[in-house]
Amino acid sequence: MYDEEAALPALVCRLRPVLAALDVPYELVAVDDGSGDRTAELLAAFRTGWPELRVIALRRNCGHQAALTAGLDRATGAYVVTLDADLQDPPEKIPEMLALARAEGLDIVYGVRADRSSDTLFKRWTAGLYYRLMGRLAGHPVPAQAGDFRLLSRAAVDALKRLPDQQRVYRLLVPWLGFPSGEVTYERAPRAAGTTKYPLSRMVRLTADSVTGFSAAPLRLATWLGAGAFLVCVALLGYTLGAYALGLTVPGWTSLFTGVLFIGAVQLLCLGLLGEYVARIFTAVQNRPAYFVGHDSARPGTDPSAAPDPSREDAVTRG
Repeated sequence: MYDEEAALPALVCRLRPVLAALDVPYELVAVDDGSGDRTAELLAAFRTGWPELRVIALRRNCGHQAALTAGLDRATGAYVVTLDADLQDPPEKIPEMLALARAEGLDIVYGVRADRSSDTLFKRWTAGLYYRLMGRLAGHPVPAQAGDFRLLSRAAVDALKRLPDQQRVYRLLVPWLGFPSGEVTYERAPRAAGTTKYPLSRMVRLTADSVTGFSAAPLRLATWLGAGAFLVCVALLGYTLGAYALGLTVPGWTSLFTGVLFIGAVQLLCLGLLGEYVARIFTAVQNRPAYFVGHDSARPGTDPSAAPDPSREDAVTRG
């Protein structure tokens, strides 16, 4: 959760009865991703009367996938469900997910949107394009219309924790595991309150991380663009020699100018694609933690005002 003080009361009112009705021991891990509003204050107040609530406060805003990593790293249950705090994904589907996983021996149960009629035309088109593109580039099936609302078994969570990926995209990592999986459909509701914390810029970044993290296709694209540029250059060379033989060198300036522009654009594009991969290598070499935990209510020794602990307990190098 990030700046969700407006949505928290509604989340508690809906989620707590659902979890209590499961009639099994549970732990609710609330990851506060460096909120600047009263989210942390409200979580502390709710925890006084809800012992199953565990609050993990990150020292700064690290991003959605890093916050998910923090929760998965510290969750202890036999099954773990990831859920955003905005109530667009209904917590009432959790019992159905758990029942399906137990009945069929599944390690993963995806929450899949039945329809996207509530989204704008642009959002529906870009979402469909993303899932089709990822399915082709990742080399393994990616459940269409499945976001980060899912159930994972302990075996799946432990497998994810062992992966060395720095910049994680769980929408692709989880299917990559290849564990037995199922689906539960639902209709996504509007936000309970507040404004979206996932604007277009973050969606573009997620797409870039997905492409560069799971496929070498952009590098191959650079190769094909280079080959195409070479062919264009050969054609322009033939045209230039013909124009020179006919004494029409001045009119050839337009073609030469166009060719230089085209080749320059292709070179810059290829350099940009290579730069994305070099940046990922640079991030991996730095090996910086994806997040720092400032406070964990299950560990009384941690305090939000204390200095960051560089140990593995506080600094996690996976993202």
